[in-house]
Amino acid sequence: MTNPFETKGQDKATWQDSAFGKGADGSSLQDEKLGSGRNLDSILRIPVTIQVVLGSATMPVANLMKLGRGAIVPLDHRVGEPVDVVVNGRIIARGEVVVVEDDNSRFGISLTEIVGPPTNDMNG
Repeated sequence: MTNPFETKGQDKATWQDSAFGKGADGSSLQDEKLGSGRNLDSILRIPVTIQVVLGSATMPVANLMKLGRGAIVPLDHRVGEPVDVVVNGRIIARGEVVVVEDDNSRFGISLTEIVGPPTNDMNG
């Protein structure tokens, strides 16, 4: 199975050139900052927390204070709609809630859409 977050060689090189540029002597600043891949490997091992947002609700504080055990809070997402997969407050994907095959007591997410990076478009 392919990794949807893996960059292609050409895209990676373009990003690295634009991000790190060239030094005054023509040497690549990439080599100095990434240390020939050692630092990149360290970064790739950093754990991140993934959140799956089933939906949200808005209500006045007075109604919130009335909530008790067994209360049902209706969410803005409907059954069967894709849920958002969020990392560091940014939506990276959408998917469907599934039951994990190996452990029927756990839920998982089947990704249906990978969300691209945000655009700097001022029109929306």
